[in-house]
Amino acid sequence: MAKMNKKWITLCTAAIGAIYTTGYLITEPQANALLAHSSQQAQSTQMSQIKAIYKNGTFTGTGNNRRGSIQVTVAIKNDKITDVEISHFAMHYSESDVIGLPNEVLQKQSALVNNVSGATYSTEAFQNAIKDALSQALNS
Repeated sequence: MAKMNKKWITLCTAAIGAIYTTGYLITEPQANALLAHSSQQAQSTQMSQIKAIYKNGTFTGTGNNRRGSIQVTVAIKNDKITDVEISHFAMHYSESDVIGLPNEVLQKQSALVNNVSGATYSTEAFQNAIKDALSQALNS
């Protein structure tokens, strides 16, 4: 009789394990999908509650100093600088000295570009023009 009980216990344990495993395998993907959906909804709610730093659009900024002036246009979308162009260049030095600065702004997402050796005044005017455009883009 003890042998029969051990067989039943083993058989019942195996059956319960199989049922549990089958239920887990069937419901786990559904549970993960539900959890992912809930997480996406929470992120979406959080994102809608966060106020954007900048307005979307194109903004013009000017930088001046004793060597001349630079005007830039800065395009912003979803708090990201998407385009920067030097729209007017009237500095003592050549525009070719600072031609790479718009790409640097895009990469750094900042007006804080590296100084161009030999074109310090042009670099400073460019930085000020970017800061001017970004200040106009600020959400109040």
